Amino acid sequence: MSYNIALNFEDGVTRFIRCNEGETVLDAAYRNQIKLPMDCSDGVCGTCKGSCRQGSFDLGDEYIDEALTDEEVAEGKVLTCQMVPSSDCVVDIPAASTLCKTGQAEFGGTLAEVNLISPTAIELKVSADQDIPFLPGQYVNIKVPGSEESRAYSFSSRPGSRELSFLIRNVPGGLMSSWLVGQALAGDRLSLTGPMGVFYLRPVARPVLMLAGGTGLAPFLAMLEDLRAKGCDQPVHLIYGVTNDDDLVGVEALERFAAEIDNFSFKTVVASPDSAHPRKGYVTNHMEDAPIQHGEVDVYLCGPPPMVDAVLGYFREQGIQPTSFHYEKFSPSVAAVSEQVA
Repeated sequence: MSYNIALNFEDGVTRFIRCNEGETVLDAAYRNQIKLPMDCSDGVCGTCKGSCRQGSFDLGDEYIDEALTDEEVAEGKVLTCQMVPSSDCVVDIPAASTLCKTGQAEFGGTLAEVNLISPTAIELKVSADQDIPFLPGQYVNIKVPGSEESRAYSFSSRPGSRELSFLIRNVPGGLMSSWLVGQALAGDRLSLTGPMGVFYLRPVARPVLMLAGGTGLAPFLAMLEDLRAKGCDQPVHLIYGVTNDDDLVGVEALERFAAEIDNFSFKTVVASPDSAHPRKGYVTNHMEDAPIQHGEVDVYLCGPPPMVDAVLGYFREQGIQPTSFHYEKFSPSVAAVSEQVA
């Protein structure tokens, strides 16, 4: 038996490795030619210390307290030279990927479909050359054919499949948008790099509030695919806001998720005062069903910078301190910026 281990480096790069039963994460990484920080490999120096964000493992009792204290163990800290996984795990490595003699993984794929699903949104489907592991919510860089530039897009598809999908904002005159709308053909080859990002779904241990703006819905579709596959016994509520009626996409998918995932609910909101939508305004105007009582909630937020800033301001004004707060800002031609608060 072996386990899938996601190594999250501090520069945003994620590399996946397989760890054999009884094998330490450090040994598995070295076997995959990833040089994690290490001086002794005996649980003495503490150089290989990281944090396990999810998964189960055994640390044994061979390490010394100076390398890893009981308090650090309670916080989820691990020594990769002693950590033997007993499930799939996510491990944060406090070093840049380049210092560990690794980097962003590159893979190829074939364009399967391009669908203009609204005046402002494009659905891109890609058949990758291999199964692509990623954490639901992460993104990849896709090179724009015929150029040396890349654009960052969140997966909207199920993790671990080679059938990938992306929800892309249609930017007039944008480099990738222009290619997708005017030149792309089924069968075209694409080059992708990743996965990347610290905006991903953590284990669901309490109520979850998801706030999406525009094509920022994409990572939440991947998260919901993951929850549908694994099940969920906590309430999960999504508020999806857009500017105009035509910007609402993916609603049918959300309705399917609501029918198939226990405890999942959602609502849509349109900002334009000229909208015919029953709920107008911004996501912060429609928080009455949000499970944020007493702050016992994990919040995930993805959208354009003004929306992210407005939501952060709302929580400050309301004096609400969620148990955890993860957010990602995006703009049409700039890589996503992910943050974690609390």
